[in-house]
Amino acid sequence: MVLSRTTTEKNISLCLSSSSTGLPGVRHSIFESLRLGLSSQSIASGLLRLWDSLNFNKDTEFTGITILFLDENVNSVIHGLIPAQRAIVKVDRFEVVRCSSMYKKTDNPFLIRFISPTIIDEVITGAPEINLQS
Repeated sequence: MVLSRTTTEKNISLCLSSSSTGLPGVRHSIFESLRLGLSSQSIASGLLRLWDSLNFNKDTEFTGITILFLDENVNSVIHGLIPAQRAIVKVDRFEVVRCSSMYKKTDNPFLIRFISPTIIDEVITGAPEINLQS
């Protein structure tokens, strides 16, 4: 999975719970009220940065995608991780534009631009086979 670094500092509503409806105004937790463990919690946040996480002790093996989220309480940032074995996601409501050669990171001529209604959700059932190591 390749996500453009141009998504930084954009407010993106990320629905991290499969039970979320993805509709505007959906109830979500602020970082201070998150609880430990698995649950149906959802966050709505700004996406500050994301990058590939590599294990340099194992021949730079891809281990996942690290993300920094900004809460609605401006001084609150939380670290997120999408582990490699769970990095298959479904992205809805985005814009496809031509990619400027200045920002081109892949051979594909297009760029997926996240917009305010963009939703990223984990694919739990019916996921396609994707080799995340290539």
